Amino acid sequence: MAKKKKPNVKLKCSECGSINYYVTKSQNARALGVKLALKKFCKNCKRHTLHKETK
Repeated sequence: MAKKKKPNVKLKCSECGSINYYVTKSQNARALGVKLALKKFCKNCKRHTLHKETK
């Protein structure tokens, strides 16, 4: 049988609100229900900002 594909998660910039990244969460993070929050580069703000997980 084929394996199930991990669902992608959108990362949204907390400053300007644009969706810049799509990532997959680890099995442990999905089981715990913790939302991702990573510091990534936003091309609209042109600086590193906090990106939070959205649905």
